[in-house]
Amino acid sequence: MHKLTICINKGGQIDWLPNVGNPKNINVDDWILEIDKTITTGKGKKEIIKDYLLSRFICYLIVQNADSRKPVIAFAQQYFAIRTRQDELNQKNWETFTEIEKRFYIRSQTKRGNYFLQQVAKEAGVKNFDKFHNAGYKGLYNETADEIFKGKGLRYREDILDNMGSEELASNLFRIVQTESKLKRENVKGESNANEVHFNVGRIVRNAIKQSGGTMPENLPTPSKSLKQIKKENKLNYSKMEKIGGLKF
Repeated sequence: MHKLTICINKGGQIDWLPNVGNPKNINVDDWILEIDKTITTGKGKKEIIKDYLLSRFICYLIVQNADSRKPVIAFAQQYFAIRTRQDELNQKNWETFTEIEKRFYIRSQTKRGNYFLQQVAKEAGVKNFDKFHNAGYKGLYNETADEIFKGKGLRYREDILDNMGSEELASNLFRIVQTESKLKRENVKGESNANEVHFNVGRIVRNAIKQSGGTMPENLPTPSKSLKQIKKENKLNYSKMEKIGGLKF
């Protein structure tokens, strides 16, 4: 496990210590927010200093790699363990979610899943990620990403996953998670081998849907509005501040 350490460099910018490096190629600006904070000095004078807000994810990485003998670290590790369990229990309320809420939730999981899948695929030797992702789509849909795009009648640069209902998203999430797991478990090496694994996992998911009497993903209806459009219409502000608040994993 990487030891996580951050510091403030001479230019006042947040950085990772050179001898540690960035453990997950994280873009610091996406996860750590610099703010101006007003303080009162011992003499009663107000001064503005620079302070930093850390996302829950960064806090988690820090405490998981820190010395648990320190009370504050032990408390934080306990906190994250409890919250993880609470999140698991919250899944029992899934039936109370609206279709749009389900779509947003599963879409966030596919984003996270694709990030980790891409890291594992890269370690396996994948360089052409378009071809790699197409292999998974081909297994699940019998269609390439371009064919799925056209079948949904999407416009230029629209995201396929943003234009799926919750059932279709769930099928893709299962494909993503199981492919990552298989690549790691079997220590797959070589781009062609990784592509074959992605295709085969997609095909397994497709066969499972068929055997259970479900609707093939390519035949599921495309929602009338993409998640991006819904965000825009509701004027949802996905700024850095909201990322710190937990909208982004």
